Amino acid sequence: MNSKERVFRALRRKEGNPDRVPIQFDLCRQHTETFGKKLGIEPDYALSYYEDLTYRISANEIRTRMGSDVVVVGGTVPTGYRPVPVAGNVTMNEFGMHMKPTALYVEVVKCPLEDISTTCEVEQYRFPDAYASGRFDKAKRDIARFGKDYFTIGDVEISLFEMAWHLTGLEKYLIGMMQESTWVEALNDRVEQWSTGLAVQLVKAGVDAIWLGEDLGSQTSTLISPDEWRIRFKPRHKRMIEEIKKENPDIIIIMHSDGAVAPLIDDFIELGIEVYNPVQPNVDGSDPQELKDKYGARICFFGGIDQQLLLPSGDIPAIRSEIEKRIKILGKNKGYLLAPAHIIQTDVSADTIEEMIKAAKELGNY
Repeated sequence: MNSKERVFRALRRKEGNPDRVPIQFDLCRQHTETFGKKLGIEPDYALSYYEDLTYRISANEIRTRMGSDVVVVGGTVPTGYRPVPVAGNVTMNEFGMHMKPTALYVEVVKCPLEDISTTCEVEQYRFPDAYASGRFDKAKRDIARFGKDYFTIGDVEISLFEMAWHLTGLEKYLIGMMQESTWVEALNDRVEQWSTGLAVQLVKAGVDAIWLGEDLGSQTSTLISPDEWRIRFKPRHKRMIEEIKKENPDIIIIMHSDGAVAPLIDDFIELGIEVYNPVQPNVDGSDPQELKDKYGARICFFGGIDQQLLLPSGDIPAIRSEIEKRIKILGKNKGYLLAPAHIIQTDVSADTIEEMIKAAKELGNY
C-alpha cells in the first residue's frame, strides 16, 4: 500500500490494518541541507508567515525520499514579500515581530503590540491578509505533486493563544487576561479570523487533515488553567472546526500542544478532534499506556518519540527500544502515527535520524 493508504488506515479512516505504523518527521534547516546533499535534492523551502513553521512545510521531497509517509503544507509569505532587516541577523516579519535566529529556533525579541492598552489599538493594528496573493502557491504545488501517494497535512499551528501572545509578549498577554482587559478578546477575535482563513484555504486546496494548535503546557502543567482555556479558547476552536468541516466534512482534525496538557484531551475529543499531537514524553500525564487505556478508543496519537533527551543522546539501542515500546502501546488496534515530538534540531545527529527511521520501519509491522 502507498503512504496515503497507510496513514488513513492507521488513523482509522479506512478498514483494515496498515502494513506498518506510518511515520512522519520534520527537519531543521541544517539537517534539510545535509540530507538534501546526500540525496542530490535541492531543498525546496517555503518561508512561513511565522518563521519556525517554515521547516514544517519545507523540503517535502527530501522527507518523503527519506521515508516519511506524510507531507506537510501551509501558508507562506505573500508573493514578493521579504522580511525587513532590523539589525544584525534580526528581521521583522509580516506581523511586525522582530525575529532573531538562535542555535535551535527563531525567537521573537520584540512584539508589535507590546505596549497595547486599548481595544482601539487592536482595531488599528494592521493584521496580515490571510488571502494575500501567493500565500498558498507552494502548498498547491506540493498537493498536486504528492497528494495522490502521501497523506497531506495542512499546518495552521500557532492558531489562537500562541499567536495572540506572540503579538504582545507572554507576560503582557497573561496580565491582560487576569485583568479582564477588553483588548484581549478583541485581539483573539482577529487571530481567530486569521487562522480560520488559513485553514479554510488549505481545505479547499485539497489537504487530508488540518493541524491546529499551540503550546499550552509546561513540563508539569498547563500554562493557563484548563477552565480558563475552556472559557476563552475552546469556543473559538469549535467555531474554527465548524468552518473547516463546512468545506469538507471528512477532513481530519489534528490538535497540537507541547507540554503537560492531558487535562484537555477530553475537551479535544468533545470538539471532534481525531488526532492528538505531539504526545510529548517526559511531561506529567504523558505515560503512553495510561493515555492509550483512557483515550485510545476515542482519539489517535501522533508523535511520542522523545527529542529532549533520547534522540540527542544518540543511544541507538535505547532509541530502538523506545520506538518498539511506543509502537506496541500506542499502535495497538491502530490509532498511531509515529513521529518525534518536535522538529528535529542539530542536537540530534544525522546518523541518529537515519537509525530512527530504520527502527520505525523495522519494528512497526502489524
